[in-house]
Amino acid sequence: MTRLPLVLIPGMMCDARLYGPQIAAFSGSRALHLAPICNEDNVEALAAAILSGAPQRFALAGLSMGGIVAMEVVRQAPERVERLALLDTNPRAELDTVKEKRAPQMAAVRAGGLSDVMRLEVIPNFAHDRSTAADLESLALDMAEGLGPEVFLRQSKALIDRPSQTETLRAYKGKALVLTGESDRLCPLDRHTQMAELLQNSVLEIIVQAGHLTTLEQPAATNAALGRWLED
Repeated sequence: MTRLPLVLIPGMMCDARLYGPQIAAFSGSRALHLAPICNEDNVEALAAAILSGAPQRFALAGLSMGGIVAMEVVRQAPERVERLALLDTNPRAELDTVKEKRAPQMAAVRAGGLSDVMRLEVIPNFAHDRSTAADLESLALDMAEGLGPEVFLRQSKALIDRPSQTETLRAYKGKALVLTGESDRLCPLDRHTQMAELLQNSVLEIIVQAGHLTTLEQPAATNAALGRWLED
């Protein structure tokens, strides 16, 4: 039996390494497609680019900004997304207070300060317990530096201008997983309970001892939840 392909969308300033444990766990049993979100500065165009290269029907998982883009993929082509997994993400439009914080970050990055912005302002929000997260934080910085400042600026603009996707989720009928780390400070639990309530056929999974990057911080628990979601 041919298993449903799985499309993975990474978060902001992340590459395929965000899903390293998932690639190891699932690539032996189904086709995996990594969909980068680097080349456009709006969510609609990012989603359209993913659809142009994706299989005709697929399972779709996205973390953080990847989840935001995944919801737009569903809005544009719900009939192609057989299953949807939303990890550590947010269905709402950007709050004005968050928009205001992005402007100085973008200015600093334009001035050559990408590494400082990531290291001092962004990455400290990732882990459940920073005292044991040196490897995770080092990887996050390496991914960001590899992608570079222009990607940071394009992705920031896409997040600022993103639409609410609550009606998209309300209309989606496929099998859905909503997953979050118990101490995710960037996308709090209430966003995930809202998504689970909107989706007609969803399971909510809260991963203990995990923050925003559940795929890396608690890969075994995250893989188990994804495995249950992918079961035929």
